[in-house]
Amino acid sequence: MDFPPLITGKLLRRYKRFLADVELDDGELITVHCPNTGAMTGCAEPGSAVWLSVSDSPTRKYPHTWELVDTPHGMACIHSARANAVVAEAFDAGLITGFSTLDELRREVKYGTGSRADLVLVTGGSEVFVEVKSVTLCLDGGQGVFPDAVSERGRKHLQELQTLSEAGTRAMMFFCVLHAGISRVSAAGDIDPHYRQALREAMAAGVEVQAWRADISPKQMSLTQQLPFTLDPV
Repeated sequence: MDFPPLITGKLLRRYKRFLADVELDDGELITVHCPNTGAMTGCAEPGSAVWLSVSDSPTRKYPHTWELVDTPHGMACIHSARANAVVAEAFDAGLITGFSTLDELRREVKYGTGSRADLVLVTGGSEVFVEVKSVTLCLDGGQGVFPDAVSERGRKHLQELQTLSEAGTRAMMFFCVLHAGISRVSAAGDIDPHYRQALREAMAAGVEVQAWRADISPKQMSLTQQLPFTLDPV
């Protein structure tokens, strides 16, 4: 996945979840859109180098969007929606384990009780429903965990996947690691024990789990490495 041309600056603060103040390299102070609903622990430290995309839409109140940040453990992409694009690209390319060939890939497919699957894969005539989650919380020793804040929406998605799996349809939770410092992934049971429990039950019902890390640069981003996944940190 290629990024649009990005400009650089220094993060001053993130606030109201969806806003951040940035000082551009030329000294200009701007407010930018922050496309991430999580806590962004370790990825929103004042003074960090950040990369921004720029929209030419006349309806945008804040034309700049925060895309990347340089953390003490490496570069991270904080634009959560980018995960869907980079994962779809990897499935299309036949990179993901067990999916070397696809008959079809659909996005944003309605299912369950008002949910939308990020991806639906068709392989060998059968459907596989995939939920994609962006992982950016990096703990000591390269341990990545999800979620970084209590996520009722994430728990609902797991329950929807579990229902599919119990009915005989393949379902997958895909953890897309968008942080260079993460080398393994687990549920963040200390942050959201209900999510951890829902994930345990979904896995027991047959929901598949894969975790992959992206190589990230200001030019492009692509999945390159499958990471170990365990329910709890090790």
